[in-house]
Amino acid sequence: MTDERKREGDVALTFDPGHVLDGTVAFIGHLSTPWQQGHCPKNLTEARSLGGPFHAHVKQAYRDGLAGLGVGAPVILLYWMGSARRDLILQAPAHKPAPTGTFALRSPARPNPIALAVVRLLAIDAAAGVLTIDSCDAFDGTPLIDIKPWLPGVDLPPGFAVGSTA
Repeated sequence: MTDERKREGDVALTFDPGHVLDGTVAFIGHLSTPWQQGHCPKNLTEARSLGGPFHAHVKQAYRDGLAGLGVGAPVILLYWMGSARRDLILQAPAHKPAPTGTFALRSPARPNPIALAVVRLLAIDAAAGVLTIDSCDAFDGTPLIDIKPWLPGVDLPPGFAVGSTA
């Protein structure tokens, strides 16, 4: 999705990865947030400070997959940022002093616009397929790809402790 929203220092690929059909993704639901184009926080920290409500809605066919999730547990949400650019490989974000590779950024602009959020489950209505979560930085209606439990013994690299930054 090439467009004119290019900043000085941005480098685009010579092709649009959105036009390459390597596989498919099944959307298991969608996210419900207060955010729209032009009014969306840049990250979960900002979203938490602005407040919700935030929900993940799971389609009927996938609701049995919610068994075993518990209120208070952290989970990983994977979602599809479909309106993001897909052709930028080097980006010049305002918060960085120099252009930075896409894979070193959490920007939604990437070859596969998959976003990741680690959130806490505040309530679960498995029958309705509604998870109330503590935060989300996606537009209202964003397609949900997957939900995974966040496990400190698995999701923290060796030598890191919960709360450490380096």
